[in-house]
Amino acid sequence: MPDFDMLVIGSGPGGQKAAIAAAKLGRRVAVVDRPDMVGGVSIHTGTIPSKTLREAVLYLTGLTQRDLYGQSYRLKEDITVSDLTARTQHVVGREVDVIRSQLSRNHIALHAGTGRFVDPHTVALREVTGHERLLSAENIVIATGTRPARPDSVEFDGRTIMDSDNVLALERVPRSMVIVGAGVIGMEYASMFAALGSKVTVVEKRPGMLDFCDVEIIEALKYHLRDLAVTFRFGETVAAVERHPRGTLTILESGKKIPADAVMYSAGRQGLTDELDLDKAGLSADRRGRITVDEHYRTEVPHIYAVGDVIGFPALAATAMEQGRSAAYHAFGEPVGQMHHLQPIGIYTIPEISFVGRTEDQLTEDSVPFEVGISRYRELARGQIIGDSHGMLKLLVSPEDRTLLGVHCFGTGATELIHIGQTVMGCGGTVDYLVDAVFNYPTLAESYKVAALDATNKLRQIDRIGD
Repeated sequence: MPDFDMLVIGSGPGGQKAAIAAAKLGRRVAVVDRPDMVGGVSIHTGTIPSKTLREAVLYLTGLTQRDLYGQSYRLKEDITVSDLTARTQHVVGREVDVIRSQLSRNHIALHAGTGRFVDPHTVALREVTGHERLLSAENIVIATGTRPARPDSVEFDGRTIMDSDNVLALERVPRSMVIVGAGVIGMEYASMFAALGSKVTVVEKRPGMLDFCDVEIIEALKYHLRDLAVTFRFGETVAAVERHPRGTLTILESGKKIPADAVMYSAGRQGLTDELDLDKAGLSADRRGRITVDEHYRTEVPHIYAVGDVIGFPALAATAMEQGRSAAYHAFGEPVGQMHHLQPIGIYTIPEISFVGRTEDQLTEDSVPFEVGISRYRELARGQIIGDSHGMLKLLVSPEDRTLLGVHCFGTGATELIHIGQTVMGCGGTVDYLVDAVFNYPTLAESYKVAALDATNKLRQIDRIGD
């Protein structure tokens, strides 16, 4: 008889939820992770610390209050790294305590160490002391997450040339910074350091940034970042990064040279599967360390599942949680529905971006007619109260059945507001529901009613002319 009904390798969002779901079904469950990484990358170097850092930046710089109190407004003049990390360390510590408590409350055994496969049902646990012991399980979930990908040609030192994990250990706020990669992580950090007063240059080999987002939203973000003195070098590739006593020199293939105090690479993520000995379990990973799974998150070996970033897109903490729960339910024959296709995307730049559904470009490419309804924060009393005159909400509405095809938000609270649109879309609601609904006043949520009225007025004009 195996030691456990389910063994989870990794305690990040996906691993936690898989373990807890299995425990709720009355199964014997264990989780393996390093003692300093309980909660996974999400808690220690990814989602939680970066979003907490963002809140500290917004608070200390007073950036969002400058429309009200003047462009020179700042809560603290000389912001140090210790000012920023104090809040981060507090939140991370509390979150680790919460996770340990949840695992303990559900009688889940937490084994400190790293795991590697010995055979398809057995994992060797290497403890901190170096001692190894074997753990066997009927089902195994791989939830090891990812680490930042590092180009071999770049000599990282973690201080002047770094990846996104090293940013949290900076000794001081750099006066100037080059960020290589204009993906989600790159743009989040670019906006944070720009808000702190660093002169930021973003280098991206593609012709633009965040190309899966609405074009109008991205143009608004670019405008705001340029206003914070961010320089964009699109269509450019880094040839080399040199470290000098007075800083770094980033040399582009086009011949341009960019001097800066620090360089941060945000060049994608690499699955943490190198040390799992996957071949012993009959498994393999692709060149980015990712594991292939089916719609139930099963690998090629039916009793071994994989969830979270290690399986690739969308690589979000929110989706990893649902994948973990779904995998556990499937492993023990518990009925479970498919994850809803309407998954909100949240990007914690300054200002925030969030959307659900399709973009204008996608609808146009698919020859799907739509009408646009827009609400701008400056037209809302709440927008004036909080000092956000730049935010906006955009609804894409079908003129045929009046359903919502997409919702896109830019500005304060975007990642919270998006769930109203997600719910209406998920329930098959129409723009008329938003027109007739009563929203608290003054709130940002009221933007849904304003945008809905804008869209329906346009649809009414079309009908009037058509008649």
